[in-house]
Amino acid sequence: MRTAIRVASRLIAALTVLACAAVAQAAESNSGVRHAPPAPSFAPDRIIVLWKSDAEAMKSAQLATQARESGTSIAATRQLMPRMQLLQLGPPTVAASAKMLAALRANPGVAYAGYDQRRFPHAVTPNDPDFPYISGVSGQWYLQSVQPAAIHGDEAWSISKGSKGVVVADLDTGIRYDHPDLLRATAGGKLLPGYDFVSDISTANDGNGRDSDASDPGDWISASDITHDPFKTNCPVGDSSWHGTRTAGILAALTDNTIGIAGANWNAYILPVRVLGKCGGFDSDIIAGMQWAAGIAVPGAPVNPYPARIINMSLGGTGPCGPYASVIAQLTALGVTVVVSAGNDGDAVSTPANCPGVVAVAGLRHIGTKVGFSNLGPEIALSAPGGNCVTTTGGPCLFSIDTTVNSGTTGPGANTYTDQINANVGTSFSAPLAAGVASLMLGVDQNLTPGLIRARLQEGATTPFPVNPAIDPTTGQPVPMCVNPATQTTPQNFECNCTTDTCGAGMLNANGALLAASRPIASVVVPTGITSGNSVSLDGSRSVAACGRTIASYHWDPIPGPTPVINNATTAHASVLAPTTGSIVVRLTVTDNLGKTDTADLTITTSSATSTAPVISPAASSCPTDLTVAPVAIPTTTLMASPLTIAVDGASTLTWSSTDADGCTAGGLWAGTKSASGTQSTGALTATSTFTLFCSGAGGNSTTQSVTVTVNSAPPPPPPTSGGGGGGVFDILSMLALAGLLAWRCLPARTTARQR
Repeated sequence: MRTAIRVASRLIAALTVLACAAVAQAAESNSGVRHAPPAPSFAPDRIIVLWKSDAEAMKSAQLATQARESGTSIAATRQLMPRMQLLQLGPPTVAASAKMLAALRANPGVAYAGYDQRRFPHAVTPNDPDFPYISGVSGQWYLQSVQPAAIHGDEAWSISKGSKGVVVADLDTGIRYDHPDLLRATAGGKLLPGYDFVSDISTANDGNGRDSDASDPGDWISASDITHDPFKTNCPVGDSSWHGTRTAGILAALTDNTIGIAGANWNAYILPVRVLGKCGGFDSDIIAGMQWAAGIAVPGAPVNPYPARIINMSLGGTGPCGPYASVIAQLTALGVTVVVSAGNDGDAVSTPANCPGVVAVAGLRHIGTKVGFSNLGPEIALSAPGGNCVTTTGGPCLFSIDTTVNSGTTGPGANTYTDQINANVGTSFSAPLAAGVASLMLGVDQNLTPGLIRARLQEGATTPFPVNPAIDPTTGQPVPMCVNPATQTTPQNFECNCTTDTCGAGMLNANGALLAASRPIASVVVPTGITSGNSVSLDGSRSVAACGRTIASYHWDPIPGPTPVINNATTAHASVLAPTTGSIVVRLTVTDNLGKTDTADLTITTSSATSTAPVISPAASSCPTDLTVAPVAIPTTTLMASPLTIAVDGASTLTWSSTDADGCTAGGLWAGTKSASGTQSTGALTATSTFTLFCSGAGGNSTTQSVTVTVNSAPPPPPPTSGGGGGGVFDILSMLALAGLLAWRCLPARTTARQR
C-alpha cells in the first residue's frame, strides 16, 4: 500500500512539474544516470598507432602490406595528432585484427599500437529504487552528477564505496532501529549500539535520563507542553521530526539492497548518539556525547567499544564557540573529524559550526547558489546541497533531499522516506553529505588527519561557484552576491551567489575528494638537538601511501634552492647543515607507485625545527580493518496482573519488572511509561483486553511479553422484588493467561541534537 501511494505521489509530482516549469528560477540539467561498464571493451576494426618519426606516418604502402598479410585491409585512416593515427580496418575477424596489431607492435618504426578502446564515465548506479533521478520529479539528484551542486557520488563510488572499518557517529535525536534501510549491525545493517545522553527527563521524552538506548521516542511539542517549563520559550508546537533517522540515512543508508535510498557511504557503520530530544538539547549533553563517540570515558556511561573517526552534528545555536573549543581540540588530537551544519537562519554561522577545527558546511541550491535559509560566513569549509523547491506555486519540492524517516506524528509510526511531496530541506542534510564523503576518504587512507580531511575535501571541491544571472522573481532584482555577515546588517535569508568568503572553498565533490584522499601523505619526523652549523638528520620514512599503493620515491629540496646542500636527497633519510643564522626550509616530496605526490616542509633554525606536516605513527597501515560487532544480550522480563478477580466495570493493575536497567514500556490500555519496574492502572476493561510489555536493551535488542485478561460475562439480574427497584451486586472471577515469551533483536542506539 505504501509503495502504491509513493508511486501515485510521483505521478502527481510529474504532472505538477509540467504546470510549474514556467516559474522555475533556473535552467536544469537533465542528463541521465550513467552506468559503469562490466569490463573494458574495444572494436577490433579500430587501432591507434603512434609512429616514432613523422616520416613513418607516410608509409601507407607498408600498412597496406601488413594488413593484407594479416587477413584484413585499411579501410580509412585519421590523423589524431602529429605521428598518431587511427586505422580503421576492413571487415576483419578478431584473429586478423590481433595479427595486425602484433605486426604493428613488432615494427621498429612504431612507438605504440593498441586498440581504440571504448571508455565509460566513472559512475556507479545502485539498485535502490529511489536513487534514479527523474528530472524535476524524484530521486537522489544530490548524490549524482546531474546538477551543478550535486556531489558526484556515482563517480566516487567507482573509486571506493567505503570501508566496514570506519565508524561515523551521528549526534542527533536518536534513531529508529527498525527502519529497513538502516537496521542494527548484528542484523546485517549499519547501526551500532549507541547511547542516550539526554539527561533532562522531560526533554528525553522516554521516561528517564541517560541510558544505553539511543532509539528515538519522538520529539513532538504539544500545545500543553509550551505552557510550562522547560518548553515555554523557543519551542514551537510541532510533530516529531525523526531528525536523527533522516541524517543517518544520508550518511550511510543500506545501499544496493533493492529498497529505498542509497547512502553516501555504502559500508561504514553509524554510531547513533542521542543528545537532543523535545526542544533540542543542552551543551553539557552534546559535549558528553562528542567525547563518548570518540572513545573518551564519560562518567556514568560505559566505554564506547566502537570509537568514531567522523562525527556529524546537524545541530547548533547562536553565540560564540564557547565550551566546544576545548572538546573539539581534544577530539582533533585523537584524529576525530567533526562535521557541523552551518544553520538555517540566513545569518552568521551558528555554534558549534563556528568553532576552529571543524568542517562547517553551508547549504546550496541545485544550481550552486546559496539556498536562502543557509547561514554563511568565513568559517564555512565548503558547501553541499541543502535542498530547495525552485517553484513558487506551492507544488512539489523539486529538489528535496530524499532520506529515511518515520511517519509518526508523536510516537513512532510506519518507517518511510522523504520525497518531493514530503519534502526535506536544511543544512542539517548538507553536513551528513560532507561527513559521508569524509568517511569514504578514511576508507581510502585511514591515516588522514582531521586537518588533511578538511584540506582535501576543499582540494577536491568543485570550483568556481556558479553565478545565477537571473532575476529573482520575488524581488524583481538580479540575484545578489553573498556578503560576509560581519558587514551585513540583516539576515541574508534569500538566494545569493556564493564567494569563497561566504560559502567556503567550493561545492562538495565526492569524486574529487577521493582523488585527493588517494594521494600519499608526506610526513617528516621533526629533528631535535639541533646545533648551529652541525648536521641535521632528515627523516621522511613515516610518509605513507593510500590503501593498496606504495611510496615509490623521496626527494628533498631546499626552498628556495639551490642552497643549502642536502645529502642523500633522493632517499627517505637525508641530512643538511643547520644554519649559522636565520632559518632554512627543506621540502620533502614523496611520489607513490601511480605517480601521485604530496609535499611537507620542514623549517630549521640554528637550534630548533618545526613542521606543519602530519605526524604518522611508525608502520601505520592505510587500510582500515573491518569492524567486528559483538552481539548484545536480550533483556528478560516478568509480567504480572493483579488482582485476579475483576468486576465487569472495575479496574485492575498491571505490574512489570525487567533485568534491563533501561526499563520497559507497557502497551495496550496503559499509557507509555519507561522504568525498570512499575505499575499502571488499567482503567475499565473490555471483555478481553491484551497488554504488551516492551523492554529494550543495549544496542536496541528487545523483548516483548503479552498478557490477556478475560472478564467473565455478567450473570442475569435477579427477578424484581415488590416495591420495584433493586439491582444485584455481583462478583466475577477473571481468568488470567500468560502468553509465551517472544524475543527478537531490535536496532542500534539513538541520537539527539538541535536540528538544522
